[in-house]
Amino acid sequence: MFTTIRKGIDIFSRVFVGCLFIFSGLIKLNDPIGTKIKLEEYFEVFSSDFGSFFEIFIPAALYIGLFLIVLEVVLGFAVLLNYKMKITTWILLLLMVFFTFLTFYSAYFNKVTDCGCFGDAIPLTPWQSFYKDVILIFFVLHLFWYRRLYKQELPQVAGHAAIVLVTLVSFILGIYAIEHLPYIDFRPYKIGNSLPEKMIAEESPIIEYTFKDKEGKEVKSQKFLMPNDGYEYISSEVINEKESTPKITDYQAISVDGDDFTEESFTGYKLILVFYDTQRTDKDHMDEITGLVNGVNTTIKPMVLTSANPDDFEVFRHEYQLAAPYYLTDATVLKAMIRSNPGVMLLHNGTVLGKWHYNDVPTADVINSYVQ
Repeated sequence: MFTTIRKGIDIFSRVFVGCLFIFSGLIKLNDPIGTKIKLEEYFEVFSSDFGSFFEIFIPAALYIGLFLIVLEVVLGFAVLLNYKMKITTWILLLLMVFFTFLTFYSAYFNKVTDCGCFGDAIPLTPWQSFYKDVILIFFVLHLFWYRRLYKQELPQVAGHAAIVLVTLVSFILGIYAIEHLPYIDFRPYKIGNSLPEKMIAEESPIIEYTFKDKEGKEVKSQKFLMPNDGYEYISSEVINEKESTPKITDYQAISVDGDDFTEESFTGYKLILVFYDTQRTDKDHMDEITGLVNGVNTTIKPMVLTSANPDDFEVFRHEYQLAAPYYLTDATVLKAMIRSNPGVMLLHNGTVLGKWHYNDVPTADVINSYVQ
């Protein structure tokens, strides 16, 4: 009886842990730059709380992030295949202990508001992330305890080949996403979205229901009470419009003089050039970008959004003859807008028509073709 129950838990644990690791890894493999940004946040917090030693990891955040993402996917497949479970479960357990501590620390001390466990696809609060890890570590501990009993599903050579293939494919997918843009954009700045609309809180009605209870008394509730519990439905009405938080809360385009050009950026066709900063900007494609700015027709107005120091950007744009007005925007917002530095976006009345990585800078003819 005990053996049967254990085997059932074995199967569930393998499938649950393996599929969750694969799903989480693939979500982040879609956007390794997002993981890099999240790791930089953690390293900055650690350097402040535990010592400046952690600052040395910030420049390597992208490489560390990609390695952890691929490891997550590979471990997921390894668990499903019972591949070298003695080693696999040790790595799983160490990772889970580390991430459980990380999510608890973030939640308890309110350090990082989103752990990035499932990227931008499924945002979790710090406490939700911690509870998820507590549940997950229970099944990892089960696999670890019985690690010597598991037999590999595939022959040894086939098992090695499968893991090597998963590793190679994962690295290729991740590197491609880094060198271009995420395959699927889960952020509010994705193609097709109207940015002005995303800056308005969505309204959801609060409905008040009226019922009659068993004693014939009128009862009002914002939840629908079931007839099986002795309540008779009478009527309902909308008593309030409840506003949810806007998807975009901090987008602004501010001139060097302090004037707000946010609304202007949503007027007509705008070719948006995004520069997080001038120190880390890829310079190899600046000729293509300046050529694009000079080549678009007069209907399309180029404008630069940057978080760089204005004096530094003045030097930068004169060096590359970038003939476009520039406006100051928060760096976090720019990184959410596009995972490229520099990056190119085309808006029409605030609606995103296209986004391009600096490795895929479009020609002026391509941009002009969007004008109706």
